[in-house]
Amino acid sequence: MTDQASSVEPTSAPPARTPLHALHVSLGAKMAPFAGYDMPIQYPSGILAEHLHTRSAAGLFDVSHMGQAFLLGPDHDTVARALEALCPADILGLARGRQRYTQLLNGDGGILDDLMVTRSSDPAEDGALMLVVNAARKTADFTHLGASLPENVRLLRAPHRALVALQGPLAAEALARHAPAVADMDFMSAISTKFGAFDCHVSRSGYTGEDGFEISVRADSVERLARALLAEPEVRPVGLGARDSLRLEAGLCLYGHDIDETTSPVEAALVWSLGRRRRAEGGFPGAARVQHELANGPARLRVGILPDGRAPAREGTEITDPDGRRIGTVTSGGFGPSLNGPLAMGYVEAAFAAIDAPVMLVVRGKPLPARLVRMPFVPNGYRRRAAGAAP
Repeated sequence: MTDQASSVEPTSAPPARTPLHALHVSLGAKMAPFAGYDMPIQYPSGILAEHLHTRSAAGLFDVSHMGQAFLLGPDHDTVARALEALCPADILGLARGRQRYTQLLNGDGGILDDLMVTRSSDPAEDGALMLVVNAARKTADFTHLGASLPENVRLLRAPHRALVALQGPLAAEALARHAPAVADMDFMSAISTKFGAFDCHVSRSGYTGEDGFEISVRADSVERLARALLAEPEVRPVGLGARDSLRLEAGLCLYGHDIDETTSPVEAALVWSLGRRRRAEGGFPGAARVQHELANGPARLRVGILPDGRAPAREGTEITDPDGRRIGTVTSGGFGPSLNGPLAMGYVEAAFAAIDAPVMLVVRGKPLPARLVRMPFVPNGYRRRAAGAAP
């Protein structure tokens, strides 16, 4: 899951600031409006260096602009069923201390937003689910949730909490010096623990394709936590520029670009996120469309694209077959520092979506050769659970 916009967007209202704004400025960050917040785009080392450092060591990201909230009810089954009425994931089967990626869907099966859902590892908190939604969608999401929940389940927003992400192959080593319990965590797990003297909630997932952690902590503690991590030799600050190139190499969707209210999870190649039980039973918004596409195939599919040359294909670039017939559009594209070349994602008609299929990208009016490839573009480094562990 990533924010709605990959580029700086103009805004009429003054942007909000995260609790780490002063730290970003002190570190020399280039700041710009993003999803309603004044956010760091890059630091003096530059996007390329920040990207490669995250791939080789550990990058620290401020994601406090994301929306944190809790669903609260009398027990897990009640809260899980309430959320399952709005999304296609298996929330009932979510084990304690585990996290799932899913989507809020509209009545046509389009994606209102994508989000992370976590069940506490503490049996005493079995009536709670933690949600993290995209910054630019949080107001709409929370309104939608609040209006859709049954009377015995309520939404508790958590604007008093901040969120940082530590991503990279050395993230666990650096974080464990302050929070030793994280060393034993697996991918998509979550715990409540201590970071020094601070109470925090830590999950092990991320949007870079690398091993990584998301640390939720009170806003009045986050700057001390961030400075402690930045004092570790493996850790450097990373801005939104490298965050976007990292998620693109990982083949992950960007809301508002690769997925939106017209896109179904099947079209978006997110079938893996649909619970097996939910696929059969339905019972979520747009289930008829999703089940039809699962059975018969969607009209279009999200695909990975590698241009043959060095010219990048940006969002909106037309995709054609080798004979020049338009078959789709690029939704995200740019330069991949780890690949040392251009890469893109987009949608093509399903009949043309075969891996290794040749296509043409119309860049500045000139058709350039490319081919469709499997994603991720860069192999991921997640720490997977041992076989037989809880789901």
